[in-house]
Amino acid sequence: MAAAPARAAACSAADAALGRPAVASSAERGDLAAAKAVDGDPGTRWSSLSSDPQWIQVDLGSTKNICKVDLSWETAYGKDFTIQASPDGSAWTTLKTVTGAVGGTSAYDVSGEGRYLRVYGTARGTGYGYSLWELGVHTQDGGSSLPGGGDLGPNVKVFDPSMPAATIQAQIDQIFAQQEAAQFGLGRYALMFKPGSYDINVNTGFYTSVHGLGRNPDDVTVKGVSVDAGWLNGNATQNFWRSAENLSVTPYDGTNRWAVAQAAPFRRMHIRGALNLAPSGYGWASGGYIADSKIDGQVGSYSQQQWYTRDSSIGGWSNSVWNMTFSGVQGAPATSFPEPRYTTLDTTAVSREKPYLYLDGQDYAVYVPSKRMNARGVSWAGGPTPGTSIPLSRFYVAKPGVSAATLNQALAQGLHLLFTPGIYQLDQTIEVNRPDTIVLGLGVATLVPRNGVVAMKVADVDGIRLAGLLIDAGPVNSPVLLEVGQVGAHTDHAADPITVQDVFVRIGGQFAGKATVSVAVHADDTVIDHTWIWRADHGEGVGWDANPADYGLRVYGDDVLATGLFVEHYQKYNVEWFGERGRTIFFQNELPYDPPNQGAYMNGSVKGWAAYKVADSVNQHEGWGMGSYCVFTSDPTIEVDHGFEAPVKAGVHFHSLLVVSLGGKGRYNHVINNTGGPAQGAETVPATVTTFP
Repeated sequence: MAAAPARAAACSAADAALGRPAVASSAERGDLAAAKAVDGDPGTRWSSLSSDPQWIQVDLGSTKNICKVDLSWETAYGKDFTIQASPDGSAWTTLKTVTGAVGGTSAYDVSGEGRYLRVYGTARGTGYGYSLWELGVHTQDGGSSLPGGGDLGPNVKVFDPSMPAATIQAQIDQIFAQQEAAQFGLGRYALMFKPGSYDINVNTGFYTSVHGLGRNPDDVTVKGVSVDAGWLNGNATQNFWRSAENLSVTPYDGTNRWAVAQAAPFRRMHIRGALNLAPSGYGWASGGYIADSKIDGQVGSYSQQQWYTRDSSIGGWSNSVWNMTFSGVQGAPATSFPEPRYTTLDTTAVSREKPYLYLDGQDYAVYVPSKRMNARGVSWAGGPTPGTSIPLSRFYVAKPGVSAATLNQALAQGLHLLFTPGIYQLDQTIEVNRPDTIVLGLGVATLVPRNGVVAMKVADVDGIRLAGLLIDAGPVNSPVLLEVGQVGAHTDHAADPITVQDVFVRIGGQFAGKATVSVAVHADDTVIDHTWIWRADHGEGVGWDANPADYGLRVYGDDVLATGLFVEHYQKYNVEWFGERGRTIFFQNELPYDPPNQGAYMNGSVKGWAAYKVADSVNQHEGWGMGSYCVFTSDPTIEVDHGFEAPVKAGVHFHSLLVVSLGGKGRYNHVINNTGGPAQGAETVPATVTTFP
């Protein structure tokens, strides 16, 4: 019997040019560059100068079998042109010759191979240049396009106000009982509430995110979204990895309790009463983050050691232990550092709220808030937060067990990524290359790179948004875990910055993870809005040689802004900054607990490593509200010469710096360079520098 003929590979509906690097022979203006023709936005375009010939080309990333090219011309169109392909960008083969075209939108069937696709215009249809709204390229993929949308998996629990309150409370309590003390457990959950009112309290344990599914916080009301520390005998310093966002709380007794430490963001929340940031019994708590939230009553920080609040409205604030920092907060106390230890900026220079899942009618969508400049107060004070809505059908909904190859295929198709709660093992790097791509995690979705790969690389393009993820270093050393931008590239992204929000990194704790650098930022204008980058000091796989990690954050890009920067326990610089005009608003750090002796913790002839280092080559840098603490448990005699290091230049400024020796286990000789200090002794009294230089 004769064999059946092989099925011809299908021409994919996906656009292989979407978000890929593009160049052109010329551009009429800076805002009409070649990249605008491959950004997926039908309202942006490339436009050339008014002469012949002109061309635009796109790099598809690898050699493709090209089967169709879409051209959507603006009024100024190409009349005569060729469509060409090339393996290297220099030797071109003609796939199609077009003469006498009349503009508009056309699709051309072609056949050929190439990594580069070029449209080469020889005659314009008008007196203007060539102007393309969109250039689309389709390739043969065997007909295996991935679908967008779909269900959110078993660990996203969606509640409706029509459900009995007792039924909802029982489900929440069951999850909390599992997650309350599961600091290094494997469970991941997202609890979601459809618009309406609920007579329930959401106790929030590890790896649990709580979401209102309304367009605005007041669309959902509950009686509490609570964190306490009963599981650790009233000590809240290990209440990590959880979140609450986009709902309102009317507390039973007038006060909501959110007693957390790092990696526990409180976003887009409306507390119709007071907020207590300490555990019951007022044991220690160790820092947190509020953004875009309204607290009608007073925020009581009590035993909280440090906190950062951004672009919010509060009814007042009480107490300061070491470092309370505010930017763009209505009702915040005035700067009074060093006593009380308040540092307040009237506005936040650049901010953009985190994307969030919500119900657009009956369908899920992701809302993407717009950038704000010099923000003060909540984004939703005068109505819905400005921004855009993207239907879930444009997201690949990832579930645990999916391969990195499939995730990359989804991105190459032009889909965004939504990680449902779970743990994802990656045997290759996730490559995020398309401008304005959203990568969003629910329930502290966790990425684990295997075999020493980089977990995620972000291209040097506009507007990519990463949010709601934990990257857990694998057992084989990765050179970098998260790389943002391209080495040596300095592209202006000020109009549409890359944002990294609630993206956390862990080295050890779950197991003996290893990575040389946790996060490297090369892209200019990146906004790092709340991160905790942590080399573990407790848990499994912890020790000076068990979970080695040199650097937490290294910044090479210019004009990078960090708002809410928590980096701890790295063996060399926790933060090292090479880019110009960098700014940090709030920094919290502990040096590593575990250097075995002074000899193991030397930076050349300098004792110890500064927590935050600005490179000597930098001319402009500024920081506000920054603290570093030492507790050398292996050898309490270890000294650190400088908590902070920076060049003494006219453009380098710091405000409200402090260093603390916890219980006298170690000593800082100076706060910054050779200024300030020492910090030593069991009294745990900070050494401060109000302004530097």
